[in-house]
Amino acid sequence: MRLAVIILTYNEAEHIAACIDSARFADTIIVFDSFSTDSTVDLAKRAGVTVIQNKFENYAAQRNAALQAAQSEWVLFVDADERVTPELADEVREKINLTGYSGFRIPRHNTIFGKRTRGAGWYPDYQTRLLKVGEAQYDLSRPVHETVILQHECGTFDNAFTHYNYKDVAQFHDKQKRYTAYDAGILHDQGIHPKPQNYVLQPIRQFWWRFVTLKGYVDGLHGLRLSLLMAWYEFRKYVTLGELWR
Repeated sequence: MRLAVIILTYNEAEHIAACIDSARFADTIIVFDSFSTDSTVDLAKRAGVTVIQNKFENYAAQRNAALQAAQSEWVLFVDADERVTPELADEVREKINLTGYSGFRIPRHNTIFGKRTRGAGWYPDYQTRLLKVGEAQYDLSRPVHETVILQHECGTFDNAFTHYNYKDVAQFHDKQKRYTAYDAGILHDQGIHPKPQNYVLQPIRQFWWRFVTLKGYVDGLHGLRLSLLMAWYEFRKYVTLGELWR
């Protein structure tokens, strides 16, 4: 087999069937599941794909385990809330015939609160997801926001995943709380103490970076709201960091 699509899952019943259907161009599809408690596994088996269950430690370790389980030359990682467009599938078929590459980064079109988001850092949002087996390994020192280490060159795609990201503000808050706690923990482990000005200047810088530098303004009020929300969670990061030291 030249190409396997691997879908990491945990309670993805809402998305799994559509995600699998978008990946049918591959030689094989593997749902690599972290012991879901909903109908994810049943739906995947019903769709006729291979299901492997593996205890979740962190994202980097899970992706490495999935790479080891693959019996193909190339692996395309697809998140359950992502879809592979026909144009992207065609480009995948082309790219795996190129030599000298250990991986490729693929842009994503993020749909947030029901709107495709062009600015504020959500496009092109490159993800290194097409990997040559045996020449790629995830960095275990980065368990969240995982980073892949490649032996050779990394190429770039023109076509993008469709990513159904945050469906509503409640889901956004839930994920950002977890990311904020993780990032504050990293700063704490590095011995960094929050300074009084961090509570004001860092959120302002985050807003400016999102709304102006990364062109959140192209999405109008939607971009303004996202930039303000990210500034708020930058503030919360330093609040959490202060609580860790106390």
